[in-house]
Amino acid sequence: MEELARLLTLLALAGGALTLLGGAVVWFLDEGRRIRRTLTEGLDAVPQPLLIARGRGAGIGFDLSAGRVCVAWDKGGWRLDYRLDELTGVELIVDRQVAARAFRGEPRRPLDQLADPAELVRLRFVFDDPGYPDFNLDLWRLEDEGRRGRLDADGALHEANSWMSRMESLLRRPVAKPAAAPAPIATRPPPVAAGPLFDDDAFEDDSEDAIN
Repeated sequence: MEELARLLTLLALAGGALTLLGGAVVWFLDEGRRIRRTLTEGLDAVPQPLLIARGRGAGIGFDLSAGRVCVAWDKGGWRLDYRLDELTGVELIVDRQVAARAFRGEPRRPLDQLADPAELVRLRFVFDDPGYPDFNLDLWRLEDEGRRGRLDADGALHEANSWMSRMESLLRRPVAKPAAAPAPIATRPPPVAAGPLFDDDAFEDDSEDAIN
């Protein structure tokens, strides 16, 4: 009986350890935490503000004090880093139509309808980068209905509209111009040794001729 009780205790302890280990792995590999870690590495700071599209494995984070922005996808497996002045505009796309937009140097086009979306709520961030000119975050898709941890259509639309206001305020800020390079300092050429004003030998010859 004692051996059986000891065996059952060991099995219980092993089961508890496996449960804790599994929970720790799930916590560490959580989609949101992985994306947040990737954005933090890219910015060298905790991203603030931060937006993560649940179920898409993508997110965007800002470090406003340093003037930097970072995007991540593939559940944090990939990322791109930008300067804040490289963000040129943001569009809110609802059901494949641009419902609102804010771009540098352009008047804002605000969201003028709050009807429930039917298929899609997407934020499109546009960058001054020929290689990767935009980054899409789908905050809601039709397939998200009823899924745990996902925004519903109305919540996604309000979240997107709130971000449009935040981005409009950000894009109105003057772009910080890079510091001008210091003017080159002119270097003076090395001084050229001046020759004698008179030829000593010629002067001596002329003096002798004059005496004679």
